[in-house]
Amino acid sequence: MDLIIWLIVGLIAFAGVIAGTIFLVRRQALPRGPRRPVLPSAPDEPAPTVDEPAGAAVATPTLERPEAPTTRMARLRRRLAGSNNPLARGLLSILSSDRLDAEVWDDFEATLITSDLGVGPTQELTEALRRELVVDGVSDPARAKAVLRRELLSLVGPDLDRSLNVQGADGKPAVILVVGVNGTGKTTTIGKLSRVLVAEEKSVVLGAADTFRAAAAEQLQTWGDRVGVPTVRGPEGGDPAAVAYQAVQRGIDDGADVVIVDTAGRLHTKTGLMDELGKIKRVIEKLAPVTEVLLLLDATTGQNGLIQARVFAEVVQITGIVLSKLDGSAKGGIVVQVQRELGVPVKLIGLGEGVDDLVPFEAEGFVDALLSE
Repeated sequence: MDLIIWLIVGLIAFAGVIAGTIFLVRRQALPRGPRRPVLPSAPDEPAPTVDEPAGAAVATPTLERPEAPTTRMARLRRRLAGSNNPLARGLLSILSSDRLDAEVWDDFEATLITSDLGVGPTQELTEALRRELVVDGVSDPARAKAVLRRELLSLVGPDLDRSLNVQGADGKPAVILVVGVNGTGKTTTIGKLSRVLVAEEKSVVLGAADTFRAAAAEQLQTWGDRVGVPTVRGPEGGDPAAVAYQAVQRGIDDGADVVIVDTAGRLHTKTGLMDELGKIKRVIEKLAPVTEVLLLLDATTGQNGLIQARVFAEVVQITGIVLSKLDGSAKGGIVVQVQRELGVPVKLIGLGEGVDDLVPFEAEGFVDALLSE
């Protein structure tokens, strides 16, 4: 019996040795994969971060020097003058007429109305010119031009205060809130406005409270970085009022002269969004008064721009108007019409795509540009 048990144990052990030998032979016959490389260790090298990759050189930005506002008026004259501007064309048609008959006056009125001057201002200007020129006509072009300049300047409003209120109270920064609908170039205009203020030796903080449009904050920060202006941002889709509040707080902490707050290019027909705009203004004023509320309008939109202006004026108290795209082909009459509609002056005009193409509006310079040939 014991002999049988030992035989069985011996057979099992022998079978195990055979199986192990077969396994080793087959493993050695298999092809070997590539050996995993061993990375060199760098114990003294800091770990990379998302904002600053390891090994990347930190670039020092080159700040741009904005053009002084006083040197920009020459471009205003060039871009508004000439036959491409409907308002300028209508005004110059009177000066080029041999005689002023009913047909000439009718054409004159039609041209002014199509330039967005508006029916009321057109009639006022036409009647004033008729009274002055009915006797002598345009036999004396210099006199006729002087009369035309005087009457047009009266419509534009030379006595309106067009200065930006950038003086804060009690050591706090001035706060400029910029509003407007989609597509008017609001964020770009804010970037250009920051350049105007930097050129005037003002310290500026930008608030990217347009949290709904993709890349709006990045766009605004790019403008600020070019002239060394900090931009306060929040998460995309976040609370715009919270971003505006933080921007003003940053301006107070930094001792800045001006805080400019961008807002979403909200459609004026959406009541909820307009209510939110009012909320932004109320939240800001918990820290500092809003010294300017600038409404940005596209000068080429005509009556649509006036409709937008009315709705915005009902939500926040507009203190000034910025007209973008007022170049040589724009309908310059909107300047007169929108001022009458809101009872506030045009303070800034955008002349083109250049970074320094935002110009403080001057009534006399505007009129002289229209009448230059």
